[in-house]
Order: sequence, then structure tokens, then C-alpha cells
Amino acid sequence: MTKERLWTPAFVINMGLNFVYYFAYYMLTVIIGTVSIVEMHATTAMAGFLSGIFILGGFVGRLWIGSVIGRLGAKKSLYIGSLIFLFFTFPYYVVHNALLMLALRFLHGIGFGIAATASGALAGMIVPASRRGEGIGYYALSVTMASAIGPFLSIFLYHAYGFSVLIDLALALSVAALIGIFFLKMPANLVSADKTSSQKLPADKKTRGLSAFIEKKALPIAGVGFLVGIVYSSVLTFMAGYSASIHLVSAGSLFYVIYAVFILLSRPIAGRLFDQRGENFVLYPAFLLLGLSLLVTGLSTNTAMLLSAGALLGLGYGSFPPFGQSVAIREAGIARVGMATSTFYGLLDIGVGLGPLILGLVEPSVGYRGMYFLAAAFVFVIIILYFSVHGRFQKSWYRRFIKAKMRHQQHKSKS
Repeated sequence: MTKERLWTPAFVINMGLNFVYYFAYYMLTVIIGTVSIVEMHATTAMAGFLSGIFILGGFVGRLWIGSVIGRLGAKKSLYIGSLIFLFFTFPYYVVHNALLMLALRFLHGIGFGIAATASGALAGMIVPASRRGEGIGYYALSVTMASAIGPFLSIFLYHAYGFSVLIDLALALSVAALIGIFFLKMPANLVSADKTSSQKLPADKKTRGLSAFIEKKALPIAGVGFLVGIVYSSVLTFMAGYSASIHLVSAGSLFYVIYAVFILLSRPIAGRLFDQRGENFVLYPAFLLLGLSLLVTGLSTNTAMLLSAGALLGLGYGSFPPFGQSVAIREAGIARVGMATSTFYGLLDIGVGLGPLILGLVEPSVGYRGMYFLAAAFVFVIIILYFSVHGRFQKSWYRRFIKAKMRHQQHKSKS
């Protein structure tokens, strides 16, 4: 059977757009705490809040666009998010007060949340259903590359040229995104769906209360994502401080590069396994590898151990966001792809945002190592929750394989 085409122009351009959004996000977020302390004389707590408030704004943006993307259409939603993202990049030049920067970061995050959710929803629409795990896995590599290149360039450019150069680059990227959307040619079936969506989905769009913003069918896997986000934030937020405390600063800076490399190496294989054998075959090992990564991080005493933890993190956490999104889309149905995407990534982002606050309360009592050990142990809670709300309802990959083989043999005998 011939595979359906995956690498279409629309898929490639949309992947590039997502890279731009996340690259700008990581580039500014990684350094904003340092900028606020050095240039605005903010406290350490305020510096952390300036990082987290962007994620909160992104959550608000995701919830809003998820509820209206069916009426607006994917391309128009991309324009709205990109314009807001561009508009609120300019004030970074003139805002030199921590409280004003707090408001700016929140509004900028809203633009990011709208644009990133619209891009993610579009990816779910244009990827063939038979290759959804593989396709979204490739698409999510745009985030992986952004998370590896963005922080590195941010720190280098800031210390070499100052914060204004980072704003210049963020503006240039935002303009490039708008130009890219102009060249994004929507597939004919999606253009038709965009034009008639308000007639197709009237009941969904008129729902009152939380149901108007959250896709209930995506909540089980999104709830798992919330907890995964909390655990992942232990590495995202505290690695710099931890690596300095154990005198492995160089290894700490390479940690995310190794993490990204192992995602790049494993994602194509994991995507095909997801499509062929189901999510349980991929996600259970991913959770175990995530826990092992945190355990090795806490045990690290040399460069090799810390970089090994980065590799395990790439194999573990790196597999969850794209395949979790695939599960959310499948459970909700393609007509609710926007709502499913915003629900899943919204709760994952909230977990990443709240994680530093929760773990920051724990760390003074147990230290960095104890914090990572507790995070590793908490992964077993995540596995139990996943099994309870989703995993136990999925058919065994082995039974699916046998049934597929029997159908193939029946088809051959008939022909």
C-alpha cells in the first residue's frame, strides 16, 4: 500500500512557522530573568515570575483560539496570533520597569499561545490520519530545534551585544512568520472546511461555560500532560543552578543539546511505532525513561552521567508532547482539532509554569538532588494515572498486529 504524502509545502511551511514562534519564545524567556535582575534591579522571585507569566498568557491565548478556530479558520488564526506576537515585541525596547514588563510578558504570551495553537491544530489537520503519529512527531521537531538553538543564541548574543539585539532578532522572526503565512497554501479540503465550519459545528461553538474552551475528550491525556509538565520543569528551570552546585557548568550547558540530538534520532522511529502499534507501546517506555533520566540527574557526579541524563530525557519526555497531542486529536475527532490541541498544550504549559513554584518550595528542604529523586519517584504516579484514564482502554499492540496480519492474509487469498 502506498503511503499518503506527508512532506507537503503546507506541512513544511507550517513547521517553519512553529519553529519561529518557539525560537522567539525560548530566546527571550531564557534571558528575561537575568535582564530583570541586572537592568531593572528586580528580585529573584520577580525574575521567575517574569518567565512564568508568559506561559500563563500563552494558556489564555490557547483557550481562546481553541474555542473559535473552527469559525475563524486555521490561516486567519495564524495571522491573528502572529500580529499580536509582533505587536507586543516592540515594547521590549522601551519597557525598563519590572511591573510593566510583567504586563508585557503576559500580553506577548497571549499572541504566542494563539499562534502556536493554530499552527499545532493545522498540523493535525494536514497530516494524513494513517501517519498522524509520525507526522506530528516530525512537526514537533521544530520545537526541539528551537529549544536547543534558542537558549544557546540567547545567552551568547546577550553577553556579546546586549538585550536589544535579541529584540531585533525576535522582530525579524515575527515579520518572517507573517510573510510565511502569506505563502501558506491551504489544502482544498481544509479551505472548504474553514468556509463552512460555522455551519458544521454550531452546537460545539455555542456551548456555555468551560466546555466552550476545553475539549472534555482530551482532558484525560491533557491531565497526564499537566503532571508531566511539572516533572519536566525540574530540568527546564533548575538545571543551571544544579549543574553549578555540582561543578558541572559546561555539562549543564550541553545538557539541552544532547537532549535535542536524541529527540532528533529517536522521533522518526517512535512516530512509526506509534502509528503501527499504538500509544501504549511508545508512552509506557517514554515515562520510564523520563523517570530514569531524573534519577540519573540526581545521581550525577561527572559530565558523562549528566549528559547521559540528557539523552534519556530526549528519549523519554521528548516522545510525550507530539504523541500526547495525537491522542488528544484522535479522541476528540478531527472537527475538534483546535480545541483538542489547545486543551492538551494548555494543561501541559500550566504544568511547566506551576512546576517551578511547587518544586521551588521543596528544594530548600531536600536540596537539588533530593528534588530530582522525588520527581523521579513521582513519574510512577504519572504512569498509574495514564493507565487509569487512558492506557487500560487501548487494545494490545500484539492483538492489533495479529488482526492486521490476518486481514492482510485474507486480502491476499481473495486476490
